[in-house]
Amino acid sequence: MATFEKEIIFNLENSIEYTNGGVISKQVTKSLGGNLTLFSFDKEQGLSEHKTPFDAIVQILDGEAEITIGGKPHHLKKGDCIIMPANIPHALKAVERFKMLLTMVRQE
Repeated sequence: MATFEKEIIFNLENSIEYTNGGVISKQVTKSLGGNLTLFSFDKEQGLSEHKTPFDAIVQILDGEAEITIGGKPHHLKKGDCIIMPANIPHALKAVERFKMLLTMVRQE
């Protein structure tokens, strides 16, 4: 998966499109310290419950999402952010179409 070109100005929200009935992901950058990935979700689409060994920060760029962390639902809209702790089950669902930037931070 290719990453974005360095030293080029870009707009995160405009860097990923929506697809009807689906989910799209685009890797922005990846390193040993972590990675940044853009996602777009059509309404009612999502990611089933899972967990990762890394803290994950979600920044909503457009739309609305419900993010469940450890069984507790959180409603987020454009401009909102939340940290999903490492090793805690979490899931995402599009209340309305939404775009997000996911930042995965590797633990030391």
